[in-house]
Amino acid sequence: MAAVASSEEAVKAAKVLMVGAGGIGCELLKTLALSGFSDIHIIDLDTIEVSNLNRQFLFRQSHVGQSKAKVARDAVLKFRPNINITPYHANVKDSHFNVDFFKQFNVVLNGLDNLDARRHVNRLCLAAEVPLVESGTTGFLGQVTVHVKGKTECYECQPKPVPKSYPVCTITSTPSKFVHCIVWAKDLLFAKLFGDKNQDNDLNVHSKDDTSSKTDVFERSVDEDLGQYAQRIYDHVFGYNIEVALDNKETWKNRRKPNPIYIRDALPEDAVQQNGRSLDHIHEEHDPSAMVSLGLRNSQETWSLADNSRVFLEALKLFFEKREKEIGSLIFDKDDQLAVEFVTAAANIRASSFGIPLHSLFEAKGVAGNIVHAVATTNAIIAGLIVIEAIKVLKGDHQDYRMTYCLEHPSRKMLLMPVEPFEPSKSCYVCSETPLVLEVNTKTTKLREVIEKVIKSKLGMNLPLIMVGATLVFEDGEDLEEDEIANYALNLEKVLAELPAPVLNGTTLTVEDFHQELKCSINIKHRDEFDEEKEPDGMVLAGWSGPVDKQITSNGENRSVPSSSNTEDVDGTAEDISVKPGMKRKLNEILEAKENLDALENPSDVDSSGTQVVEDDDNDDLVMFDEDPRQDKKMRLQ
Repeated sequence: MAAVASSEEAVKAAKVLMVGAGGIGCELLKTLALSGFSDIHIIDLDTIEVSNLNRQFLFRQSHVGQSKAKVARDAVLKFRPNINITPYHANVKDSHFNVDFFKQFNVVLNGLDNLDARRHVNRLCLAAEVPLVESGTTGFLGQVTVHVKGKTECYECQPKPVPKSYPVCTITSTPSKFVHCIVWAKDLLFAKLFGDKNQDNDLNVHSKDDTSSKTDVFERSVDEDLGQYAQRIYDHVFGYNIEVALDNKETWKNRRKPNPIYIRDALPEDAVQQNGRSLDHIHEEHDPSAMVSLGLRNSQETWSLADNSRVFLEALKLFFEKREKEIGSLIFDKDDQLAVEFVTAAANIRASSFGIPLHSLFEAKGVAGNIVHAVATTNAIIAGLIVIEAIKVLKGDHQDYRMTYCLEHPSRKMLLMPVEPFEPSKSCYVCSETPLVLEVNTKTTKLREVIEKVIKSKLGMNLPLIMVGATLVFEDGEDLEEDEIANYALNLEKVLAELPAPVLNGTTLTVEDFHQELKCSINIKHRDEFDEEKEPDGMVLAGWSGPVDKQITSNGENRSVPSSSNTEDVDGTAEDISVKPGMKRKLNEILEAKENLDALENPSDVDSSGTQVVEDDDNDDLVMFDEDPRQDKKMRLQ
């Protein structure tokens, strides 16, 4: 009975911080309340969407548009009115959620949906010396991990999975899978027509009649009829560009040749003229939709080439007619109905040209939005495991901490796989302060490039301070004087070797983020040349294992692609244990049945290309696991 009393006392006395009130968060808050926790704080930036209601059971239709954190609090207080729940409708990266704020809690429980926020919370927990319980689910897979400073590895000790990348030549010239057509439609065509005009784009912009001109065929002249413009774009991207690709005979020696498609081939002329006109009045009252305008109602029906062509023309026209002010700044969002309609139609027309099976809007949205549909039961299981580990943490039972993985297919009657946590990695620059090494040309690389490509992008620092010896060369923050801002702005445009304190071969940079209370050292190694294809940043950082970005690779060139914004169904990406290094041979025994290895290597939630697409509840990038699932670092299984 003593152990039970100890648990009860620890729970009643605990002050808990939850970060995230989505799929996992709703289940977690309910479970915490029913387990006796009486002082719970919740941070969540998001508002409730209709798509959340199928699994976030604290929310109802009437709550759409309201704060997740506040509505979750009100829902739980209806059946546990005597506990204290404090909601924050805010970003966990806001400056007032600093180390001092985190120090007031006994444990932090993460139900987050993106790597950037997870790293931020990990660093604040390390600085505040507050235990962190991490979690994530992907379909039937899930995991809970415990991170305690000095006792277990931190969240950033282990490298994250390497994403699947596609050569630009495949996307632009030789697609063979529907996902290639989606990437082309979303990240190239949609971005070219409606996004940032200054962004690099691999689409051919020269028309058949003006190949030597610098004129961009995508530019619309002031007096050009919108219908004619839409048809001209259609003929250019699906007709003329395909003809240009066919000119390269070598490409098609061992490949199926695509068929150029012009609007006259897909639609009769009278159908083009009448396209969408009968229902134009609908758009005055509702968000513009090509499907509504054309009378198409079933999103799970696969449209014909003619219907896809009609949707393409209508969607393009609606963007210019109803959303013209947004053109030039749009980024694809899977919750933007008109954007999904345009991308679906464009991808299907391209797929038709290359002999690839067409897909419904529902299916295309899943691929474009990186969707793996969530399973509410997995969220409930993971929430229960989070509470179990939280109670162990509160009792100080560090010998009993477990990282627990939820499997899709039980092996030897095991659905849950408990594993002892790893010790902190000595090579982790976050929790072990191991110096990093940056190979860079100090004579040609500007400080701005190092900050953007390395310190902010790779190391995830938000407000960095950079010192060379005792000299402060850059600082970012809100409390700077005007003369300081001007001075640092000048330094940004200087090459490393010409800074007030020159950065040369052998120099050590000290980089800090006071908000995260993170400090690390970067040893500089001068290098004259870099491979433009394999090392496109013009610098190489060693000793770093940060988050992955969705990328398109152009003949070896890695270039970031704008990520899809809010995604729909998965609640915090589960870490695939197949890519977690370090399992003893006993793991192979547990997973010796081939169907169970297949469950880890090839989950049932895949896109049409057979590639696993991992999607977080509200905002995540495309992550496709390709690593060997049976690596040999030691891991202890219970």
